Amino acid sequence: QVQLVESGGGLVQAGGSLRLSCAASGRGTFGTYAMGWFRQAPGKEREFVAEISTNGIITYYADSVKGRGTISRDNAKNTMYLEMNSLKPEDTAVYYCALGRSTFEVRTSPSNWGQGTQVTVSS
Repeated sequence: QVQLVESGGGLVQAGGSLRLSCAASGRGTFGTYAMGWFRQAPGKEREFVAEISTNGIITYYADSVKGRGTISRDNAKNTMYLEMNSLKPEDTAVYYCALGRSTFEVRTSPSNWGQGTQVTVSS
């Protein structure tokens, strides 16, 4: 079982930037898993944000963050990142990382979730 721990959330002004991290530990080889980011705003369902393939070559973004977000990973450090720029108040949410055997599985039925990190964007 792989454990995921997110960090890097906080309070940021609109237009600002931040970088979220997701550190993996436990059994399993980090580099064999596709990874992704999701978020859940108050009163809303959890939604997909971005995903990255095992080797980091293939990435995919939700329209809501396309052009403002960059997902990346460092398999040597067992860590995935999400850098967000030009943040908007509507980006306020708890951000979760997840993993799966493929990018399809990450998007549809991730096998592991982190506990989440709060991002609040003030206007």
